[in-house]
Amino acid sequence: MFSWLGGDDRRKKEPEVFQTVSDGLKKLYKTKLLPLEESYKFHEFHSPALEDADFDNKPMVLLVGQYSTGKTSFIRYLLEQDFPGMRIGPEPTTDSFIAVMHGDTEGVIPGNALVVDPKKPFRKLNAFGNAFLNRFVCAQLTNPVLESISVIDTPGILSGEKQRISRGYDFAAVLEWFAERVDRIILLFDAHKLDISDEFSDVIKALKNHEDKIRVVLNKADQIETQQLMRVYGALMWSLGKIVNTPEVIRVYIGSFWSHPLLIPDNRKLFEAEEQDLFKDIQSLPRNAALRKLNDLIKRARLAKVHAYIISSLKKEMPAVFGRENKKKELIASLGDIYKRIEREHQISPGDFPNLKRMQDQLQAQDLTKFQPLKSKLLEAVDDMLAHDIAGLMVLVRQEETQRPNPVVKGGAFDGTLNGPFGHGYGEGAGEGIDEAEWVVARDKPAYDEIFYTLSPVNGKVTGANAKREMVKSKLPNTVLGKIWKLADIDKDGMLDDEEFALANHLIKVKLEGHELPTELPAHLLPPSKRKILE
Repeated sequence: MFSWLGGDDRRKKEPEVFQTVSDGLKKLYKTKLLPLEESYKFHEFHSPALEDADFDNKPMVLLVGQYSTGKTSFIRYLLEQDFPGMRIGPEPTTDSFIAVMHGDTEGVIPGNALVVDPKKPFRKLNAFGNAFLNRFVCAQLTNPVLESISVIDTPGILSGEKQRISRGYDFAAVLEWFAERVDRIILLFDAHKLDISDEFSDVIKALKNHEDKIRVVLNKADQIETQQLMRVYGALMWSLGKIVNTPEVIRVYIGSFWSHPLLIPDNRKLFEAEEQDLFKDIQSLPRNAALRKLNDLIKRARLAKVHAYIISSLKKEMPAVFGRENKKKELIASLGDIYKRIEREHQISPGDFPNLKRMQDQLQAQDLTKFQPLKSKLLEAVDDMLAHDIAGLMVLVRQEETQRPNPVVKGGAFDGTLNGPFGHGYGEGAGEGIDEAEWVVARDKPAYDEIFYTLSPVNGKVTGANAKREMVKSKLPNTVLGKIWKLADIDKDGMLDDEEFALANHLIKVKLEGHELPTELPAHLLPPSKRKILE
């Protein structure tokens, strides 16, 4: 009799079908999340509304640090060319936010023009006023790195007397706005200046809830000795632990990110390995961009739901006519208790709630009587989005990742060590002897042969059991020794001849020296007698 009711309910539960992740995010935001945000004044309390450009833009990297920590030099190092508006020096040279982006014509776009461009994701920055917009520019240039990512250079964070000078805009709030929209936040520290000023501390605290995006670079590490570097690294971790309240340790990359010779080259290998790790992290951003935007939308939706519960609770408690002002003061003072009640009633995690002190300050300027009561339909739409539509988009994210033609950042410093002898680890570990005509294992083969002939070879080969007794003396795990066996047993007969045995011992030595084993045996490690067979 009432089957049409059930049919309508089923249709509502079915997730929407989208052509691309970007289109899906836009539609879900506009149709399901935005109405909830507008109804409960979310944009006045937390973050401006998202626009199409926020979903379409390339991954962005935000550089933050005290003055003279090498932020602008870091960008110059990545791009391997100067960019418009670039200034480098030991004093606070960069006094503006500079969005370094790809463009067909090289030049600088001033902030006021930038925030009216619908194709750029900066329109909502006009809320910070002229004091900020006069200090915000976009540097456009043609560079292969910028085809995949954009980089945001920020003014050096001040210390000592300088930090008392007002910038004319809320610096921490601007950084928080960027933090919500970028894919990676890199905090730069100078190995010589580890002090974290009050302003820098405020900035790091403003990045709360974005810890997953933060990476730390200890720059100019070539200017101090190894022993000092260990102390500096320990001091940095201790300082960060006091400010960033997370149980996980933030990843710190140590190096010297500019194209000058290393002053103290003792730690060259460490710097090279750290640089490669950081480059891999940055290069992965285009591949993970859609997933990051999806993740940020989910975080935003959870906050918007909690915000709606808070606003509607305050509205419910307000009297209709008399005693409004006193009741408002009472409600703001007891906001912590309201948080706990909402947490219990709706089973919400404490981590999803906005900062209590900040929320209390913002409520002072609001008329609580004009707040909206709880609208279950708006909340149901967001719940439906989180429960059904997001799952469909997750499948689409994986499909787009596999179809993306250019998933990594290319060009500039990222190409400098890809090929040739200056690639990371070239000629080391399993790569040793790659350029030599002689088989590299032959150097130590006489010593390996002595062991080989003590293992009772039959017809020039030792059995797997006999080889195992010798190989386990290395104390390497069976999983590693099993991989070495597969690489060394080239003819796959379950036994090792003298060359294969020597190769197995060479690979054991490679692993014991701290290098990774190759997934496939490199051509230069093939024993000479086996090369013709495999050909």
